[in-house]
Amino acid sequence: MTYCVGMMLDHGLLLMSDTRTNAGFDNISTFRKMHSWAKPGDRVITMMTAGNLATTQAVVSLLEERTKAPEDRAPSVMAAPSMFQVARIVADTLREVIARQADTGQRADSAFNATIILGGQIAGGPQRLFLIYPEGNFIEAGADTPFFQIGEMKYGRPILVRAYEPSMGFAEAMKLMLVSFDSTLKANLTVGAPFDYHFYQRDSLCLGPSGRIQLDDPYYQTISKGWSDALKEALHGLPDFA
Repeated sequence: MTYCVGMMLDHGLLLMSDTRTNAGFDNISTFRKMHSWAKPGDRVITMMTAGNLATTQAVVSLLEERTKAPEDRAPSVMAAPSMFQVARIVADTLREVIARQADTGQRADSAFNATIILGGQIAGGPQRLFLIYPEGNFIEAGADTPFFQIGEMKYGRPILVRAYEPSMGFAEAMKLMLVSFDSTLKANLTVGAPFDYHFYQRDSLCLGPSGRIQLDDPYYQTISKGWSDALKEALHGLPDFA
């Protein structure tokens, strides 16, 4: 399975994905689910995928190939005039791949399904964050819905709902993300480290801090243990049932 989160902040966008894929309990692999395209001063686009691995890899490959093809042959995310148009290109590509692979065309419950979180900014427009469904439609994050999750979202969602603040800086938001991912990892074996992350600084139009956090990373271990200890202490501090 998968767990990916895209979060809108006043200072930018924070995106994080796990890297575990599985086709049964004895067939577990590591694959990157986060992909970025950038042209400094013009645009930064980051995409995270969940669902059928063959589908998501085909979508990424097609998008990459079309960035190198003549513009009159196929629309490219590197030539689109706005993030909305980028979302349309990604959605159309996803729908195209699913329809090509499915026996009877695209179906909402198809085994070839995939879901995508897309974020970024193009010069002249605001930073934007989209959730793209396998049917090819999509929605956009806003003040009422400032973050999107795909994959095994139920375990990591409570901490995001309770603790998210749009004014968070990169360091504080990373701490929140890691607690959310740690909660998911401990509750579901189909989600696993390492975790890939990218923080896009609003209006910078260049790739920001990014990297991969391994399970034995000292900071991650501190967050994991500290969160467990804090939960136990909070539980013990609540009044007993009478």
